[in-house]
Amino acid sequence: MLRYGSSHYARIKEAEEAKRALAERLVEAPAGPIILTGRNFDQAIQKYPMLVVDCWAEWCSPCRIIAPVIEALARQYQGQIVFGKLDVDHNQEAAMRYQIMSIPTLLIFKEGQLVGTKIGALPRNAVGEELLKYVN
Repeated sequence: MLRYGSSHYARIKEAEEAKRALAERLVEAPAGPIILTGRNFDQAIQKYPMLVVDCWAEWCSPCRIIAPVIEALARQYQGQIVFGKLDVDHNQEAAMRYQIMSIPTLLIFKEGQLVGTKIGALPRNAVGEELLKYVN
């Protein structure tokens, strides 16, 4: 027999919520891509002067191809550009707001405004060249 009281369930939910809040925390100069969700997406756009959002999904092969590119660029541009990852399957409202029809899609924000969109698993140099247009 299983006996789980409501307090046990509440502790599990509380621990999950604390873990999720830690993962969604927006740090000053992240060394890698940050996790974006519907709860911190707008805040991230306003917080970071330059933000590149990788819109992806777990099942997407091209998304897995571009993931190491995003990781490398996040390290290369640390302190200048913040990179974030938005799982469109779990954050459909943001995906609809920016009309994400294909993934991977990169959304480029500068000073809180969407200034560029790139679709597809682009090579590192192509993404880097695109970003240079927006870096001061």
